[in-house]
Amino acid sequence: MISKAVEQFWGRFLAANPHIDKSTPYQVWYFSDNSESAQELAELVTIGRKTATASLKTVNEIEPEKAPIDGGYSVVTSFEGEPLCVLQTTEIRHLPFNEVDAEFAFDEGEGDRTLEDWRQAHWDYFSREAPLYGLEFDERSVICCERFRLLFPVSTKVQSPSE
Repeated sequence: MISKAVEQFWGRFLAANPHIDKSTPYQVWYFSDNSESAQELAELVTIGRKTATASLKTVNEIEPEKAPIDGGYSVVTSFEGEPLCVLQTTEIRHLPFNEVDAEFAFDEGEGDRTLEDWRQAHWDYFSREAPLYGLEFDERSVICCERFRLLFPVSTKVQSPSE
C-alpha cells in the first residue's frame, strides 16, 4: 500500500514534469536492510554519486513488485517510508556476482568505489539476504545490475572528475 506522503511526493514530481502521464505506474522501495544504510545510500543518490544498485535476481523473481523495470519509475523512501527521491531505471543487466565489473562498482557510489570494496560489502549483504528467502548465495549467484538516473529532486551537487 502506498502512503499518503508518497502519493503527495509523486504528485509534486508529476507537477514538475508535466510531460509524464499522470497514470504512469511507479514502484516504492528503499535501499538496504536497515534505516542507517537506507538513508546513507539515498543521500548518495541525491548528491549524484550513486547511479546504480544491485539486487539478487532470484529475490526479484520472488518479489516481482520490487524488481526493477527498464524505463520504470521508483520513489525511493527512507527505511521508515519517508519519500526521498524519484529515479528512472535506465539499464538492467544480469551477471554472476563474480563478473560484476569495476565500472559498475564505481557507479554504485558506495565505500571507496573500488570493485574489491563493492564485492566485500555486497557479499556480506547478499549472504544475509539470501537465507531470508531460503536461498543460497555464492560467487555464481546472478546479480541484477541496475543503472538509474535521479529525476526528482534534481541534484544540486556537481561532481568533480575525481569523485
